[in-house]
Amino acid sequence: MSVNKMFAKYVSQNIMGMIGISLYILADTFFISKAQGADGITALNLVLPLYSLIFAIGSMIGVGSATRFKILRAKTDAQADTYFTNALFWACICSLPFMLAGGVWADGIMALLGADERIIEVGTIYTRIFMLFAPFFMCNYVFNAFVRNDGAPSLAMAATLCSSLFNIVMDYVLMFPLKLGMAGAALATAVSPVVGILICSMHFGAKDNTIRFCLVKPSIRRLVLSCQLGVAAFVGEISSGVTTAVFNTLILGLAGNVGVAAYAVVANTALVAVSVFNGISQGCQPILSEFYGKGDKKATTRVLRLGIILALIMAAAIILGIMAGVSVLLVIFIYLFAPVVTAVFNGEHNRTLADYAETGLRIYFIGFLFAGINIVGTGFLSATEKAGWAFAASILRGFIAISVCAVVMSICFGMVGVWLAFPVAELLTALVTGRGLYCSLKDAKGV
Repeated sequence: MSVNKMFAKYVSQNIMGMIGISLYILADTFFISKAQGADGITALNLVLPLYSLIFAIGSMIGVGSATRFKILRAKTDAQADTYFTNALFWACICSLPFMLAGGVWADGIMALLGADERIIEVGTIYTRIFMLFAPFFMCNYVFNAFVRNDGAPSLAMAATLCSSLFNIVMDYVLMFPLKLGMAGAALATAVSPVVGILICSMHFGAKDNTIRFCLVKPSIRRLVLSCQLGVAAFVGEISSGVTTAVFNTLILGLAGNVGVAAYAVVANTALVAVSVFNGISQGCQPILSEFYGKGDKKATTRVLRLGIILALIMAAAIILGIMAGVSVLLVIFIYLFAPVVTAVFNGEHNRTLADYAETGLRIYFIGFLFAGINIVGTGFLSATEKAGWAFAASILRGFIAISVCAVVMSICFGMVGVWLAFPVAELLTALVTGRGLYCSLKDAKGV
């Protein structure tokens, strides 16, 4: 199969899978807005950083281990067989603190995240349930990443889409006909990764399966080696959580619970855009790892170029739909579509919430012009063992730049500054990512 065909196959299917994940989060937001109003959306958004942390750890272990597995398999190294079992073990171990904290201290966690008494009452049961299911979320990442890297991206995509569809359907059933409210939303979300694991498990009966369950002693060394290559995936997941936590804190001071609810609309809509770029990045990763493991520098460079070009095209399309003031098309979209998006999640028809969210959509999405380069670029750097550059760009994007920009710009410009922080932070990160890619390509060409 040619490089172009492999790229199209893996990337398209991963984009679909990642969009599926974002859609069930949007479904959660929509159904909760109908059942619990702005308070429910606020509670959901306050605990999203916890979601991101659980997903990030699972992604780091899963994607990093699967990347090592792919590179070693391409080199016909027998050590490849040990990484799957090792990844599952450490995913379960890392999930235990979340289970314990959620089981005994869910209300305290909500308060720590900024919830007042009213929001704690609404969101505690939701927080407790999904934290108790942390092992399934993390192990689902491991199963999905290994199945995808073992030549079955279609099955990995099907697992993600089916688990998302299950979540959406059960959201409605549990929240409305069964009237379980926030507990129903949490149960639907918590059980959905079990569906994904079961579907991915079908791969182990396939003739071309090369993943092995090995009874080997758990290895911290293999975990560290995996996490080095999974850092980009970690930051890709955690960055939205860090952004959400920082923004929630700032917005609570500037606009209260209604402002946080408005930000939830913006952030959850943005997840669809993020999912596209994460799909490109994760779709490129197994191809890059295979070519890199075989020493095929020409093919490795070509995959990078295809990924960056696609990211820029997608980014331009997103900007065309969101950024105001450039053309008649933009004006029509902004003043007709943005209010409609907001209204979907504003069942109480709160005018203040709508004003905040509409402004946020128009400004926030500018950042995806640079986010695409950052997400795809760090994925390339990790897949080709450029862990130093991947770590630098990832930490800058996920923690430093967004935090500093949000604090400084909110002080200067209030809520508008909060929305502007994301585009500015992504631009600053793109400068570092670009430098890392330049150095990596020089090495690939032997310059």
